[in-house]
Amino acid sequence: MSTSEHSASEILIRPAILTDGNPQRRTRRIALDAMGGDMGPGEVVSALQLALQEFGDLCPVTIIGDEAQLSPLLGQAKLTNHPKVSLLHASEVITMADKVMTAIKRKRDSSMLKAIELVNEGEARAVISTGNTRILVSAGTLKLRTLAGVERPALSPVIPREGGHFILIDTGANPEANPVHLVHNAILGSHYAHMKLGIEKPRVGLLTIGTEEGKGNAVINGTHESLKSLGNLVNYVGPVEGFQVFLDHVDVIVCDGFTGNICLKSWESLSKFFRNELKAQMLSSPLRRLGGLLARGAFTGLRHRIQPERYGGAPLLGLRGTILKAHGSANRYALMNALGDASEFIREDRTSRIEADIDRANKILLPEAVDVNGR
Repeated sequence: MSTSEHSASEILIRPAILTDGNPQRRTRRIALDAMGGDMGPGEVVSALQLALQEFGDLCPVTIIGDEAQLSPLLGQAKLTNHPKVSLLHASEVITMADKVMTAIKRKRDSSMLKAIELVNEGEARAVISTGNTRILVSAGTLKLRTLAGVERPALSPVIPREGGHFILIDTGANPEANPVHLVHNAILGSHYAHMKLGIEKPRVGLLTIGTEEGKGNAVINGTHESLKSLGNLVNYVGPVEGFQVFLDHVDVIVCDGFTGNICLKSWESLSKFFRNELKAQMLSSPLRRLGGLLARGAFTGLRHRIQPERYGGAPLLGLRGTILKAHGSANRYALMNALGDASEFIREDRTSRIEADIDRANKILLPEAVDVNGR
């Protein structure tokens, strides 16, 4: 893009960010969409301020949105001249009411699409957005394209369980999936669990309504047979039922986006219910108030462990670039953690290893349709 195509404010505010000091190395920058969330751009700036304090190795961040709103907020947070922070003006905002293709075609100057475009142009490596999920997934897929051999991307949050955490994949990117999509999800989720949870051979389970052979619909049964055929490519331990989800049974749970989205939102709702109910019960009598004070440390630890804000955003796995989708209602702590996660993704680039595993899987499942490049 030529200099004449940038507004004057962009030229003054936006730094050179292509190489991070090495012309042969891609940038390590994060593109942070500041608009479209329920809590406004002020919460996003506060999250950036917290992330810079919390993560000493945080990658540089370009915050994108309405300059008239963001400049004063960055000034109040003392981030205007911070060496890791830059501002890129965007005149439009994608809303929850926008239609996918209409927004992609007509709101090219929106903060979300400009953030994705930075990654597409090689000026950033990761996007964080609280905006419209359907538009973020669609625009990310159209602009960045999937990794070699991957048919569709998948959203995959980290969720607490007995003794640790697990990856749930997919939670909404692909509501209607076939067995090949779900096998790809298993591979993507395994790599993410290896990176995020530090598990060498993550245990993978397929979410269904029963663990007996043949229990489930045609997609589930087809996926089950396909995963078994992969050998040691995926550490597949078999089908899992709903009552096993929060036990120490598997590290990755594979499902279609329709089922996964219901699971995710049910967990989030249940965690809020438990917090509110526990608080109400502890305040219901003087004796319980005293017991609550004595057990305050335990209750604080439990609240911290199950609160969704701790887990930041869900990555959209399978793309040539990182996209992290945070809730529209995400607060500064959730966004702070999403920024930390984005930095981790940039440092732990597993693209070549994922593509190699996808290629091996496709050659087993679809040998007649796969060439030497895995496409």
